[in-house]
Amino acid sequence: MSLSIGVPREVFPGEKRVATSPEVVEKLKKLGFNVLIESGAGDEANFSDDAYRAAGAEIVDNAAALWSSSDIVFKVRGPNDDEVGLLREGGALISFIWPAQNPELMQKLAARKANVLAIDSLPRQLSRAQKMDALTSTAGISGYRAVIEAANVFGRFFNGQMTAAGKVPPAKVFIAGAGVAGLAAIGTAANLGAIVRANDTRAEVADQVKSLGGEFVKVDYEEEGSGGGGYAKVMSEGFQQAQREMYAKQAREVDIIITTALIPGKPAPKLISAEMVQSMKPGSVIVDMAGEQGGNCELTEPGKACVKHGVTIIGYTDLPSRLSKQASTLYANNLFRLTEELVKTKSVSVEEGTVSPNMEDDAIRGLTVIKEGDITWPPPPLKLPAPPAAKPAAAVAAPAAKKAHGAKGEPMSPKSMAILFGIGAVVFWLIGALAPEPFLGHLTVFVLACFVGYQVVWNVTPSLHTPLMSVTNAVSSIIVIGALVQIAPPLAEGVTRSNGIIGFLAVCSIILASINMFGGFAVTRRMLEMFRK
Repeated sequence: MSLSIGVPREVFPGEKRVATSPEVVEKLKKLGFNVLIESGAGDEANFSDDAYRAAGAEIVDNAAALWSSSDIVFKVRGPNDDEVGLLREGGALISFIWPAQNPELMQKLAARKANVLAIDSLPRQLSRAQKMDALTSTAGISGYRAVIEAANVFGRFFNGQMTAAGKVPPAKVFIAGAGVAGLAAIGTAANLGAIVRANDTRAEVADQVKSLGGEFVKVDYEEEGSGGGGYAKVMSEGFQQAQREMYAKQAREVDIIITTALIPGKPAPKLISAEMVQSMKPGSVIVDMAGEQGGNCELTEPGKACVKHGVTIIGYTDLPSRLSKQASTLYANNLFRLTEELVKTKSVSVEEGTVSPNMEDDAIRGLTVIKEGDITWPPPPLKLPAPPAAKPAAAVAAPAAKKAHGAKGEPMSPKSMAILFGIGAVVFWLIGALAPEPFLGHLTVFVLACFVGYQVVWNVTPSLHTPLMSVTNAVSSIIVIGALVQIAPPLAEGVTRSNGIIGFLAVCSIILASINMFGGFAVTRRMLEMFRK
């Protein structure tokens, strides 16, 4: 007896997403599941009933029939009271639940003796959990859509332009919070040509901000801001005061502010005050992505876009639904990967038709908030692997080896330096006494060319040159030195000046090598200018 997975139509007002896609239906069928889709469930996400039928799903006309026939129900939003009543006793539900914010819902689901897996409770610290991480998928879409919503109401181009009608300066965008949503917003705004600034309490994200084309604005206050599970922590009052001063300065300068600060289970922190809004330029835009938890701006009206003090404040709570097809596709993939894990860990047995979450598996244990009617949330702390044991013997041996061989950067002792110079002097004296005179001239040119080439490579700033460009410039410098010697060699006994053909070739060599060197620097500079605002 194979298990059935049911996907009902979402009934939450304004929700356009659906919990699976026709492509994922085909994959679920290959795992051995029957897939039931409520008629019209995918209409708002541009997935028709015919597309689901073609993928092998069975279309069910009404919600009651679907819920009663499904062993496992896939949903996006948590169920309302009517849907809880439709969930059959002993059934399984996989959805966003937010157990900390919805204790009453948890009690109602427990009364149905259900197995409930909250996709929002996935332990994100586990590397194998990334493929199931619906929070990351949703946040990335929200960050992208936030920039699009800002561009829709902003009165100018994002990128700077020089036109016959006048100069258009680039828009300045400030993003508060550089988590998944913030980084997606940074990348989108930078790609549109805006000057992007960002801030986060976690100093380690500064490099990520810069890699996406943004400028990291640091708060003038030292405090570690990393929290558990990839979230930021609540900061001290001293840090928050310094942060507010920085936000106030940015509000006066930028055109668009996008706020993403939110800690699950807690009200959204107020980052943008009414005074900051009033100080912004007329026509500016604020997109408050924390609107569902009260908003990061004091003047945000959750679910609406309003204008206060000449500033448009967008507090939409359905940003992922505004990209319903993309959001549904990613969420469906996350649920499919979770289903694979459930089958691998024997939490679901398609052949036997049973559903019983494996509480020995860290990922499944973290997701399971109710098992067979028993509330199992919150889960116990993850058992992280112990750090490798230190090797004191190796640690002591390494400094000793460095001392014996001379570590890079340590000054050479006077005795060693005297011995080295003495050996070098003897070698050069022997060469001068025994080698023929023409050899000395060639050796001088060779040593000088190598020295100049080495200096050219060594003094090149890595960020301004590729290694290949450095090597070609070194070779070109050797060519120039050799050509100069051919044009005007030293007039020692038995040596004559070069004839006309050799001199002409030497001049051509100098010209071509110089073009290569200076052209390399010019091309590199132009490439760097492409990345500067």
